[in-house]
Amino acid sequence: MIKIRNLVKRYPTAVAVDGLNLDIRPGELFGFLGPNGAGKTTTIKLIMGLLKPTAGTIVIDGIDAALRPVEVKSRIGYIPDRPFVYEKLTGLEYLEFIADLYGMDPETACKRAERFMRFFDLEDFAGELIEGYSHGMKQKLIISGALLHGPRLVVVDEPLVGLDPRGARQVKKLFQDLCRQGTTLFMSTHSLGIAEVLCDRVGIIQKGRMVAVGTLAELRRQASEMHGDLEGIFLKFTGVTTWTISSIR
Repeated sequence: MIKIRNLVKRYPTAVAVDGLNLDIRPGELFGFLGPNGAGKTTTIKLIMGLLKPTAGTIVIDGIDAALRPVEVKSRIGYIPDRPFVYEKLTGLEYLEFIADLYGMDPETACKRAERFMRFFDLEDFAGELIEGYSHGMKQKLIISGALLHGPRLVVVDEPLVGLDPRGARQVKKLFQDLCRQGTTLFMSTHSLGIAEVLCDRVGIIQKGRMVAVGTLAELRRQASEMHGDLEGIFLKFTGVTTWTISSIR
């Protein structure tokens, strides 16, 4: 579903992505991990066409993203880490607006919007302005909008931020169900416990380079941590120092 080859994003003072290669299979829930500044969000913006690569190729569902960007975007749902919504619209108007962008049949769009509103317990707020929504409610609305057109690929940056335990559980189950139905999810997160439970495979990026990719069992072998959890494996691959209070006094 995603094929990335020799991807580079260079800025005047830094290289954010440095020769990245990655293959994501259809129906896979792939976790994309890395420390702050490792290149995760830049990679996601390159996949989404929000940034142009300095070099390399991105192929989505067999389509070169540089040659046919609109067609690629029509197949993707995007849940950013800092979502933007038009707060003077109601929740239902926002979903109708998203449906229009994707050229959805109005009747189909209305049914799917109502279904998502019901799933996320937003039915009673469908006619209220988004400016009155809590952060968690906005996040649920953003997720609904990203999935409304039935994308083949969903790209997610920190999907559970602001959600209460019930909302987080709903989203996790939704993601698992989508993958079982053949949708591919590419998920960036700092929540290693969530990645460990949900993801089929995990990739770890450090300084713009992929330093490890595989299932948890494969990562354990690569890290020589046969009984380690994902946190320990992550720290080993990224070389993150474990500090104590005495070390900074």
